[in-house]
Amino acid sequence: MSAETQQPSLPIRGNALRSGVATGASILAVSGAAAIAGAYLAHEFGRNARTDGFLAAYSIYLVIVLAAQAFRLVIVPDLTRASAGGRLTAEFVSYASALLAIAVPASVVAIVFSHQLGDLLTGNLPSSASSSASRAIPWLVPAAFAQTLAALGASALAARNSYLVAAVGYASGAVAGLIVFVSLASAHGLVSLAWGLALNGALAAGIPFVALVRSGHLGGSRSGGVAVGPRLRKLGQAAALPLALQGLYLIALRGASGLGEGNQTSLTYAYLFSATLVAATASSLSLISSAPLTRRGLDIEGASNHVIYASWLSLTLIGAAAGVFALVGGTVVSFVLGDAYSGRVGSELGHLVVYLSPWIFAAVAFSVIFPLLFVLEKPRVLVPLAALMLAIDIPLSLGMRSLLELRGLVLSLAIATFLVNVALMASVSLRMLSLTVVGLLRTALLIAALTVVSFGAADLVLNGAAAAIAGLAIYVLVLVVLRPRGLLDAWRYVRALHA
Repeated sequence: MSAETQQPSLPIRGNALRSGVATGASILAVSGAAAIAGAYLAHEFGRNARTDGFLAAYSIYLVIVLAAQAFRLVIVPDLTRASAGGRLTAEFVSYASALLAIAVPASVVAIVFSHQLGDLLTGNLPSSASSSASRAIPWLVPAAFAQTLAALGASALAARNSYLVAAVGYASGAVAGLIVFVSLASAHGLVSLAWGLALNGALAAGIPFVALVRSGHLGGSRSGGVAVGPRLRKLGQAAALPLALQGLYLIALRGASGLGEGNQTSLTYAYLFSATLVAATASSLSLISSAPLTRRGLDIEGASNHVIYASWLSLTLIGAAAGVFALVGGTVVSFVLGDAYSGRVGSELGHLVVYLSPWIFAAVAFSVIFPLLFVLEKPRVLVPLAALMLAIDIPLSLGMRSLLELRGLVLSLAIATFLVNVALMASVSLRMLSLTVVGLLRTALLIAALTVVSFGAADLVLNGAAAAIAGLAIYVLVLVVLRPRGLLDAWRYVRALHA
């Protein structure tokens, strides 16, 4: 037995529902803090060259953080296998070395060449934009890479079926970062948001690391050596497809710019709301399921059932949230973002979420299917698929925009994401594809019908918040009365996930 396996251990057993709730709550806390920060930025700093420059620098942060989220989904199987074999320290150090091999040089370049990067990002904008970007870059790049280390720490804890510590780390980091921004914004300007994000990253990475050290898991043997190259390849595979899917959204956003003023903004806020629903449900379930699925092993039927059950729970919650937002989303957006988003603009934004429903369905499925390729150790398709999907989506988006304008762009997002799901499942097994597609479509149609009937009926007789509350009550009541078998099976499945 290795020295590592003799160390005090975190409990292997846990409650999957409790873990899922904690993870989902931390995602909502992070998303909520980001939303408040965005609203405060809009009210405090307006829309000008300085904000353009800062947001240009912030785009670098977003790309790296998106990659970090992908890492968190896919490295859990490797760490779980390593933990079972007494090699968690070596695996952790290998992944940490791979991340630092990228993070340290990139951060040094960002600090040393911040002015040149600011000029490059802002182009022909006024000098105040370049100055704003240059001040933020030295903080934003290290802060973003801190999130990749946070993902590694959270994944190592997940390998031991511990999720609460990582959830606390992410949530406390988000809240602390928001406090720093709001407290210092008036005196120090936009760079205070970069400071807040740096503190966010430090807490999100530091809290899991301290827990791992205190548990003894990073004090054991490093048997097996440190292999950086293979980990870099794995991280590249992990990031390729999520970044490509983000590219699909950017293509849609660029297409919206040709449809008139305000369409890009409406699409952005509708997409962010929809993406938050997916992250808080399907993504959180994926985060807590990779480790137990790796331990128990997974066959084709098991993989198909996992996708269907996770989608049942996710879509049930999303249906309720989307129905409420469709009825009162405009009011909420108007309150948060100001009068520019009231009236017709706010209502259109709520309706755009409805048009995004097919994409939400496809994104839920992707969030569950994607990590399974690493559980099943079949990730080779990811990089070529990422390139292929971007090539397909450009003419698809152009064609759909010419037919249906903004709705066409939204539907092209859904179609492209659905095609990605088909390709991923087919790469595992055609049997998985056939089993899963039937189950997913059945689930989506039932939830969609329930949502439309419940909230549509309420909207016919009531208005605004009253309609939303009544629609939600009808939705829940119908679920309680009908007790769909798929939902009950999904509930039992998740409760037993960590058994």
